[in-house]
Amino acid sequence: MDDLRRFLDEDIGQGDITTEIIVPEGDGKAEITCEDDAVVAGLLEAEEIFQIMGLVTEILVKDGTRVRKGTAVAVVSGSKNKIMTSERTALNIMMRMSGIATMTNDIVTECRRIDPNIVVAGTRKTTPGFRAFEKKAIILGGGDPHRYGLYDRVLIKDNHIKAAGGVLNAMQLSKNVPSGIKVEIEVENISDAVIAAENRADIIMIDNQSPSETKKIMEKIKSIDPNILVEASGRITPDNAKEYAGSADIISLGALTHSVKAVHFSLNIL
Repeated sequence: MDDLRRFLDEDIGQGDITTEIIVPEGDGKAEITCEDDAVVAGLLEAEEIFQIMGLVTEILVKDGTRVRKGTAVAVVSGSKNKIMTSERTALNIMMRMSGIATMTNDIVTECRRIDPNIVVAGTRKTTPGFRAFEKKAIILGGGDPHRYGLYDRVLIKDNHIKAAGGVLNAMQLSKNVPSGIKVEIEVENISDAVIAAENRADIIMIDNQSPSETKKIMEKIKSIDPNILVEASGRITPDNAKEYAGSADIISLGALTHSVKAVHFSLNIL
């Protein structure tokens, strides 16, 4: 709620001067319509935005639902002035969250035609201050949020490995990780993958490799320990993600949050 208040304050500032001058006082209703074929996300956040403004929202579809262009998704009731003042903040949140949910769901659907158990995950390449909402949108689209921050998983990347003096040293140092925290390490070749697997990594991320090379490395990892999860990452886009299905347990791509196309919504006074 605090974030949503901050988003409203950013837009309203000292007051909505246009609405105050032009729109007469009085109650009314407005309908929010999805203007694209999309997975809807952010309706609950929009409802909270309107609630902060003293408005009542009737949600017509559930977050995470795929709808057709032209579908009415909510009706807002109360002061017409406040509806118009809060319109853009609410719709902006829905536009971005729905874009993320839609892209995620499209990729998940394509990849699961090949591997029904594949996990499509996001990354930390998110909008500062908006990460929690973007991660929620990934979940609503059927994906996995991956890490929420630096605090909830050990993820040993290339610069960590260099600083530690190699994969073996990094894995040995990771034995000091508190119980319950998973250890993931990034590798780019089969020899480093073997070292990581032999030293009990929970997840091994195969970075910047072709689907065929990723599958080859995965098979070697699984031969050492079939319980290790294998993640494919790097050079993965919405267009080629399906090529990695069957080559890893998890496909992660930053595009879910850094290159998403917003879904358009309109709000019309009834």
